Amino acid sequence: MSKIEIAKRVFDAEISALQKIADNLDETFDRILDLILNCQGKIIIIGMGKSGHVGGKIAATMSSLGVPTIFVHPGEAMHGDLGMIQKQDVVIAISYSGESDEIIKILPNIRIIGAPIIGITNNGNSTLAHNSAIVQVFENLKEACQLGLAPTASTTVAMVYGDALAIAASETINFGKQDFALYHPAGSLGKKLTIRVSDLMKHLMESDTVNEGSLLKQAIIAFSRTGADVVAVVDKTKKLIGIITNGEIERAINMGSDIYKTTIFDMVNRFPVYINSEEMAVDALKIMMEKNIHSIPVVKEERIVGIISKQSILDIGIYV
Repeated sequence: MSKIEIAKRVFDAEISALQKIADNLDETFDRILDLILNCQGKIIIIGMGKSGHVGGKIAATMSSLGVPTIFVHPGEAMHGDLGMIQKQDVVIAISYSGESDEIIKILPNIRIIGAPIIGITNNGNSTLAHNSAIVQVFENLKEACQLGLAPTASTTVAMVYGDALAIAASETINFGKQDFALYHPAGSLGKKLTIRVSDLMKHLMESDTVNEGSLLKQAIIAFSRTGADVVAVVDKTKKLIGIITNGEIERAINMGSDIYKTTIFDMVNRFPVYINSEEMAVDALKIMMEKNIHSIPVVKEERIVGIISKQSILDIGIYV
């Protein structure tokens, strides 16, 4: 059998296992989900070995989707970490055999604490199953490895089952994009949903703008003040009427224009692209990418308040 054929066999085995569990989901899933949603404390996930790795991932996914969850290593639990579990919590124990020694040893203590136990196992007659308030059994799963021993299909099923619980719980509590962003402030998505144009723009003072009758010299001074690619051109009420770019200034100088006598009237790009200060920074980036420009004016109530550059948005990790 070729290497690719082996790989395809693994994919087929794990897909088959997932489809089998999906086809047989029943009220047990609903009961487990209800217990999670009605939990007055936090969700505790325990697991040993590969099941522990899966449990850690499920805990992270649940927490990121609005369900407070932590992973407790059963070995460490026997040496004090059981103190993390309280009566109002819900414990999810994952064990393929349902007989993992480290888990079995702490089940009596968890029952004394009073936290209900949800068992996820492949053995419905196991010690874990008998000590669980609710048990989800994955029966007759065939592992993908050639020996039928290494946790492969079984751990994939457990992980996807955990994803299903996390997402079903998240949708039920109406967990939205803004909530997700709150828990992911360092991620690109979190930044897209929380950082506004006003957070990144270069604020402009009145002296940083010019009017359409200004001399070329005044535009050059404004450029030097802001360090931006464009200078905002405003009317008497400080409303934005156009922009002048550094390229246009450079061309005027190269053509021999007298900066002390030439006005910028004919250089103004009227009806420029601009954005409101309360819009999201990612929207400003989309505009600049679509228009192939480097900076745009920022307005508030039609009055110029700043300039935002494409690079300032990219520098903090926001991309489109």
